[in-house]
Amino acid sequence: MNFENTNKELKVVISVGDESGIGPEIILKALCSNEIPKNINFILVGSKKNLITIFRHLKSLGLKNLANPKNLNIHDLEISLSDNDPKSSYGNASFQYLTKAIEIVKQYPNSALVTGPICKKSWSLAGHYFSGQTEVLAKSCGVKNVGMLFTAKSPITGWRFNTLLATTHIALCEVPKKLNTELIHTKLDLLKNFCNAFIDKPTFKVAGLNPHAGEEGILGHEEKDWLNNALITWNEKNRDIKLLGPLSPDSCWNSSVKAWNNKNAERHDGILAMYHDQGLIPMKVIALNYSVNTTIGLPFVRTSPDHGTGFDIAGKGIAQSQSMIEAIKAAVEMTNNSRMLNTH
Repeated sequence: MNFENTNKELKVVISVGDESGIGPEIILKALCSNEIPKNINFILVGSKKNLITIFRHLKSLGLKNLANPKNLNIHDLEISLSDNDPKSSYGNASFQYLTKAIEIVKQYPNSALVTGPICKKSWSLAGHYFSGQTEVLAKSCGVKNVGMLFTAKSPITGWRFNTLLATTHIALCEVPKKLNTELIHTKLDLLKNFCNAFIDKPTFKVAGLNPHAGEEGILGHEEKDWLNNALITWNEKNRDIKLLGPLSPDSCWNSSVKAWNNKNAERHDGILAMYHDQGLIPMKVIALNYSVNTTIGLPFVRTSPDHGTGFDIAGKGIAQSQSMIEAIKAAVEMTNNSRMLNTH
């Protein structure tokens, strides 16, 4: 994508996330980066007062490359914070920032949403019982079939690395109960729509649920009972896709390492993982800070850094902002891609 040709009217709405974490810091760092495309209308959703306080604190630590909140377009929401219950207060504030950001991005056809990290426990303490931002987005947009996809563009080869999760924020023991043929077909449809924005005839891999993909029923029965057939029936209706799997999860991502580091390596375009950690562990190990969380299936593009709130390093000025930079870049690229817009 050539960012120099970016539409001047493009709006990127950023919800700052939990302000007691590293969200505000990485946003202020990212917006000052020369990697960020020009001519983008950024709208931050959060507390201007809190952002200014954090900015001043970080400057006092000697940090120089920070965007000054006084110069930013901020949709100012002053949510009362309680000293007696700060975790709940910050959780409530971050939830309000997200819902307002969704409301704003819905108003503009040529816009994207980038979300800062939130704390699910803090949301729960504040009475907001969602397992993550993905679930809030799906409900707010009235969309049932959404996907949590992690994408990263290799700075070495330019290859786009994509991993979609079949199940997301649920306990591991619940995963086999949620998986079925219909779910797998729905997720593969979403992955196809996403990847077709970048390539016409993509190659997909599907990780098995069990070690060695069940070893023909010896190490688990799901692959043999229904997953093998689910992939065959989907591929019969999608002949333009080269579909491999179910593959042994311990080797499914080996080719991803090679494609990330070597321009001449054989490439694939998307991997479907059966559950959260199965997909996220290799994604984060291979792509490091370049991985971006994106919700596919929404009427607009939504991205987020692939890490959490970093409470242990909040306020120290040492949080890396690369994933936030990549989240903004990905949001711009996807929104400017007309083929991508047709799938959202």
